Amino acid sequence: MAAQGGILFQEKVSRLLSRQNGKPVLKPNRPLALRDAVANRKLKKGEATCVTEMSLLMACWKQNNFVDGLCSNEMKTFYTCVEKAQAAMKNNSEQTSLQGGRLHPKQATTLLKRYPNLRTEI
Repeated sequence: MAAQGGILFQEKVSRLLSRQNGKPVLKPNRPLALRDAVANRKLKKGEATCVTEMSLLMACWKQNNFVDGLCSNEMKTFYTCVEKAQAAMKNNSEQTSLQGGRLHPKQATTLLKRYPNLRTEI
């Protein structure tokens, strides 16, 4: 079914580019071929973790004039939360790389350069 949709799209593009009815309806300013590179964008980080623990720590600091010794319990809970969050992020990144999730843009660019696309137009 997906191949049929691709064929229909190619037929529509070729019909728009044809000079059968005079001028072409669609005049591209670049060749209609895929590039061998991907835009180098940063992946989204996701949501923030340990925000409540951090706010409790800051409230304790404010109450105790920023003395670390008096807020040791809050600091301990915040650091344990951060360690758990980092371990979870590491496990998630390993699972997505093994399961074939989204590729990093640099990895996609190296793969596209290794296996380049055809340079001819549709």
